[in-house]
Amino acid sequence: MIDVLVAGGGPAGLAAAIRAAGAGREVVVVEPRAAPVDKACGEGIMPSGVAALRALGVCVAGHDLRGIRYVEGHRNAEATFRGDTGLGVRRTELHAALHRRAVELGVRIVPGKAGTIRQDDGSVSTAGLTARWLIAADGLHSPLRRELGLDRPGSAPRRYGLRRHYRVAPWTDFVEVHWSRRGEAYVTPLGDGLVGVAVLSPDRRSYEQHLAEFPALSGALRGLEAGPVRGAGPLRQDARSPRAGRVLLVGDAAGYVDALTGEGIALAMATATAAVACLTANRPEAYPAQWAKLTRRHRMLTQGLLGAARHPRIARLIVPAAHRMPRVFSAAVHALQ
Repeated sequence: MIDVLVAGGGPAGLAAAIRAAGAGREVVVVEPRAAPVDKACGEGIMPSGVAALRALGVCVAGHDLRGIRYVEGHRNAEATFRGDTGLGVRRTELHAALHRRAVELGVRIVPGKAGTIRQDDGSVSTAGLTARWLIAADGLHSPLRRELGLDRPGSAPRRYGLRRHYRVAPWTDFVEVHWSRRGEAYVTPLGDGLVGVAVLSPDRRSYEQHLAEFPALSGALRGLEAGPVRGAGPLRQDARSPRAGRVLLVGDAAGYVDALTGEGIALAMATATAAVACLTANRPEAYPAQWAKLTRRHRMLTQGLLGAARHPRIARLIVPAAHRMPRVFSAAVHALQ
């Protein structure tokens, strides 16, 4: 019997597969899409995420990131990362590197899509396969989370994300977060001659309409578009629990607050590692508490910042406050890295 079946071959699923294979388990990943897989994301990885990739034996090229800079008009505030740098990397490059590492370790990746789940005291089955454990890593709008009855309807306002690449030399080693009263634009250096710009907002408008909220940025990028716009949302997703019997949820499938603080990949690596550690220790019941501990700081800080950003009068004070209180801003960045 398969030891660990992973539903979803994105970063969280592949990280879980790599960890489990490294622990000597037989692992199969079920994924309907061919590698590498692209998706809408900011493409900036925090230092803890870079360290987690290194621990998995995953090497990926990108643009070193020294910190975070908030920008509004002519005002800005910046905080450098403490210790290691972050990394700006194309999502397709990241996925390809994880995929290669999983295959190197003997992980079997099969085309298919997990659907109905059947489980008993000793096994769990889906997609025509049976295993001792199932790790659900099927993304933000996880069908398996819904299948297991773990979806929790949210009351928070919905937010959406759109991303596009531009052929231009990066002008900074920071991730720049440009603020407006109706959303944010995230500029991530990705390598020589390429940057990614993601916009987040509660408004469902075109990418161009969102970017027009940032005139200086929009003007500097006009005519330099490289590739299509990709979108995702609504971003806020809540789960009643990250575990249901012999199924453990990792990454976005286990719940997601917002992309505002840029910790998606770092949290995907951390929760995947924790899930596999609990399984290899034969203590799956410990995973929900581990998940809560790993994600608590992120959830609290992101929810607090989102609460401020929802009110235009308060939102316009965020950058000035960060500018006037650089130590507080740096402490917040260090807490997230």
